[in-house]
Amino acid sequence: MPFDITAVISIMGLSAVGVFAVSGALDAARQKMDILGLMLIGTATGLGGGTLRDVLLGKLPVFWIREPIWIIICLLASAITYFIAPKLASRTRALIWMDAVGLALFAVVGTEIALKFGTSPLIAVCMGVMTGSFGGIARDLLCGSNLTLMNEELYITPMLVGSVTYLILNTLNLPYSYDLMGGFLVAFILRALAIQFHIKLPNMYRKS
Repeated sequence: MPFDITAVISIMGLSAVGVFAVSGALDAARQKMDILGLMLIGTATGLGGGTLRDVLLGKLPVFWIREPIWIIICLLASAITYFIAPKLASRTRALIWMDAVGLALFAVVGTEIALKFGTSPLIAVCMGVMTGSFGGIARDLLCGSNLTLMNEELYITPMLVGSVTYLILNTLNLPYSYDLMGGFLVAFILRALAIQFHIKLPNMYRKS
């Protein structure tokens, strides 16, 4: 039986918000904040990218005001992280991998939402990358951490490639949600390889 594509997008979107909220809460835990601090940072991280996307598209009120389930997911994920974080062997490592999953999910979901809103493919890709990156930027700024965006390993590239992969697959009329899953997998695997093997783009400004 074919999947309900709207349900698939909602599930992926909720997963992205939840995962990014966890990454924000983990960073707040590294800063030794209390549970309310974790919930604030986690919520800002989970909702930041989608909020920017909706504002730029003029899709108002933004998604989490229209449907409060999104902010509930962030608050719950952050509160649970408060109790789990002390048991983790490495909060930094967990943060990096949660961020990788979140950016891959957000990249394709952001692209899909922008495309359905009627934007051109180029703008849809831009929205996908913004959705995937802005939450992490908000997290790092609020926690006073080094910007993950500034890491030498591939970061923007996986989101860009995943978003473009989704667009290409979307034109092939594939069954079910293969385009969304394909874009997600490409983005996540590329980011995972970059983390594991320290893959970087050439940079003429990087010191040798």
